[in-house]
Amino acid sequence: MRTKQRLTEDIHRDRRAVLVVNTHSRRGRLLYEGAKARLERAGFDLLASYPVEKPRRLEETLVKARESGADLVVAGGGDGTISTAARMMAHRENALGLLPLGTTNNFARTVRVPLDLDEAIDTLVSGKVIDVDLGRAGDMLFTNHVGVGLSAAVMNAAPPPLKRLAGRWAYPLTGLMLLLRHRPMRVVVRAEGDEHEFRTHQLYVANGGFHAGRPITADADADDRLLVAYPVGGKGRFGLLRETARNAATGHRRTLVDDPFLAVGELWLEADRSAPVEVDGEPCGRTPMRIGLEANALRVMAPAGTIDR
Repeated sequence: MRTKQRLTEDIHRDRRAVLVVNTHSRRGRLLYEGAKARLERAGFDLLASYPVEKPRRLEETLVKARESGADLVVAGGGDGTISTAARMMAHRENALGLLPLGTTNNFARTVRVPLDLDEAIDTLVSGKVIDVDLGRAGDMLFTNHVGVGLSAAVMNAAPPPLKRLAGRWAYPLTGLMLLLRHRPMRVVVRAEGDEHEFRTHQLYVANGGFHAGRPITADADADDRLLVAYPVGGKGRFGLLRETARNAATGHRRTLVDDPFLAVGELWLEADRSAPVEVDGEPCGRTPMRIGLEANALRVMAPAGTIDR
């Protein structure tokens, strides 16, 4: 396998790439042709270019892209698309390039890829290949987070007609409706020989540094060999809303040593009842579940000054 430095040099010199864009989303559909034209103007030799209209075709398209001989597979879309691309590109020699076309773009923020499309393409032109950690929830790799409790219930319950009508607002609307009857869980996290118990409606385990487009803490990162487990609120329903707002407003000022964060390399998670689990916004089974890390599992193109551990 080529070193990251050698792969960076090959990308800069040969500019061999494949473009995969989720055009099922409105923004992806609008920006696909422009993104393709910008990459070609930047000097990239696009061996193939795929507008993916049907989400079920995304994985097989990404497999074709990674096997194409391109040094760089450029994925355009939101966090769900990027997370899928990361799983498909894990432990591969070629690198993943990011075109952040979503609402929150958590993984792009974590690896410091600019959210502006032209600047993101500049990163592909002049950046460098780094490697970052991926989480593993059961058998599923993830970039950003695992959610247990209300967030997973929302993913399972959001009605398709509401999603078509309200778009991304379908999820908070569904969450508010479910919260009125959602029972708090007793969640136990076992890690490094200790046991931590929380009474909460919602618990997250994060690999990256951002959630909902906001910093989790000032020092959370996807290249630090750590998962960050934390409840959002206690057993009261409105504590969840209050803590969600507090986390969004103060995350950039908090650190991993602050309560209630638990930073570990691996954990076992269980609840007092079988609770649904979502991974980067996709349903992924139920508790109990082992959640771990695969260090340096993904090669990704990041800005030239990015620190690579």
